[in-house]
Amino acid sequence: MNKQASLLAAGALVINAFVWGVSWWPFRELHSAGLHPLWATALVYFFSLACIVVWRPGGLRSFAHHPQLWLLAVAAGLTNVGFNWAVTVGDVVRVVLLFYLMPAWSVLLAWAVLDEKPTRQSLLRLVLAMAGVLIVLKTPDSPWPVPSSVADWLALMGGLSFAATNVLLRKLEYTPSEARMLAMFGGGAVLASSTAALGMAWQIVPAPVWSSSWAGLALALSLAFLISNMALQYGAARLAASTTAIVMLTEILFASLSAVALGAAELSGRTLVGGSLIVLAAVLAATASGKK
Repeated sequence: MNKQASLLAAGALVINAFVWGVSWWPFRELHSAGLHPLWATALVYFFSLACIVVWRPGGLRSFAHHPQLWLLAVAAGLTNVGFNWAVTVGDVVRVVLLFYLMPAWSVLLAWAVLDEKPTRQSLLRLVLAMAGVLIVLKTPDSPWPVPSSVADWLALMGGLSFAATNVLLRKLEYTPSEARMLAMFGGGAVLASSTAALGMAWQIVPAPVWSSSWAGLALALSLAFLISNMALQYGAARLAASTTAIVMLTEILFASLSAVALGAAELSGRTLVGGSLIVLAAVLAATASGKK
């Protein structure tokens, strides 16, 4: 691949990272306008799912022939439920850092699912990431570094589900790509809507109320996520996995800068130190996968 093509592929990945990094803002705007992030996620993913079915109608048949893709659908759905809800109600930087524990979870999940025994290097990354998250979670008024809010738990659950999604993508790589895409978008749509419905029954999530104040923004967000996924598919297919992983870490940068600028996060010394360890673990994981 020539330099221009590589730059174009990297640029596509940056677009994807930018959309995810700043997605907290439209989710919060929709929330303030009366659309809970779970309903917003369901709307975004049902829109994308419909576009994929129209574009690749054969994906439905392929999905039906591979029932194990339901596991991928659940993992991808829980990823979106956790992340989108967390960045809407929690400190954005804190949520993104906890979410990016994915390389640490991947070590454990790959051992359990793919029978990939951890190496010394992977265990070092695990220790670095866990040390980072303990520093991030430790607050001055808490004697132990434990999750202190619903947003913390949602971010950790989202990151664990994200790691499971990546491990399952490797395990199910023999399935057609359109079937995997259908599983991921379908999982996001079904899990978000079903969780929202359960939340309504438990009086945690309010019912969606149609309003012209959020309709346009919801459509724009749906288009942005669809474009970002297309950009990811384009860039990830043309660059090494290690390069893709490192470029995608720019999501943390986009999220942090936008959140601090708009007053949705606080960059404390503790967060910076812990976040640096988490990012270092992710970078080491990316470069290690490149060597392999």
